[in-house]
Amino acid sequence: MVFASPIFLFAFLPAVLLLYYLVRPRTLTLLLVSLVFYAWGEPVYVLLMLFGILSNWLIALWIHKKRRKAALVLAAVLDLGLLAAFKYADLLIGSVNWLVRLNLPLAHLALPLGISFYTFQILSYVVDVWRGDVAPEKNPLAFGAYVCMFPQLIAGPIVRYTDVAPQLHDPRPTLDGAARGVMRFCVGLAKKVLLANTFSQAADLAFQLGGRSLGTGAAWLGAVCYAMQVYYDFSGYSDMAIGMGHMLGFYFPENFIYPYISASVRVFWRRWHVSLSTWFRDYLYIPLGGSRRGALRTSLNLLIVFALCGLWHGASWTFLVWGLYHGVF
Repeated sequence: MVFASPIFLFAFLPAVLLLYYLVRPRTLTLLLVSLVFYAWGEPVYVLLMLFGILSNWLIALWIHKKRRKAALVLAAVLDLGLLAAFKYADLLIGSVNWLVRLNLPLAHLALPLGISFYTFQILSYVVDVWRGDVAPEKNPLAFGAYVCMFPQLIAGPIVRYTDVAPQLHDPRPTLDGAARGVMRFCVGLAKKVLLANTFSQAADLAFQLGGRSLGTGAAWLGAVCYAMQVYYDFSGYSDMAIGMGHMLGFYFPENFIYPYISASVRVFWRRWHVSLSTWFRDYLYIPLGGSRRGALRTSLNLLIVFALCGLWHGASWTFLVWGLYHGVF
């Protein structure tokens, strides 16, 4: 179920808002409707999400009580291991086959919906508890609602626990907030349906023609249309998520801040998918040393961050090259 589908717009969302406003406690209602949303397309993988929620909730309590580094390592291995198994298994198997001339069968595992997003949310929570930045969530239902909150589950933004903790136990949607949320949702829906889908038709046609059948002007048109498609699609979903957050009494961070007017690649990544770039900054770049250990180490840290950022976007070596390309700039 996607946000722009008729069943979501005319059935699921109105029913959810009606239940959410009338039924208490709202946190439990949010958890249940989010699980229904997730199970709509992938009922089996709800169990995987529930396992991640319960295991990390327990690990965070362990970290807070015992301050054992082994608990933090366990969370990282568990969360990143599951992400790697589902998202990167075929990439690794295919690479091994190519390197040593084997013919190992690919896993062909279906990628669970939103696993890249909710894995990073869970990890940020566990790390913040380890650092002492937040107290662990004592209520597993509230933690579950945070992880699988349906507005930002599919395409972000990546919401940190600290962003929503004050509202999580007693969400209080207001009429003004709901009105602003509806307007923001409509803007995002227009971006997706009217702009992104239209640009995608021209981009798809250009890519289907191929290099030999495509003139210079048509190639540039296809490239520009693809850039517009990606932006309006992704930022449209973020707008819809932020808008629905307002309707539910939550305030998600901005994710796109006019990235295509950036004067440099550095500024671009401060404006494009902001929740992801700040996640990598706070949980990888700074722990690696950031810019505090000289120019050479700073460059290495940036390349590591952007290499992993590229792989996060897609499970292929071309995405790794794309990430390194941005890292160089």
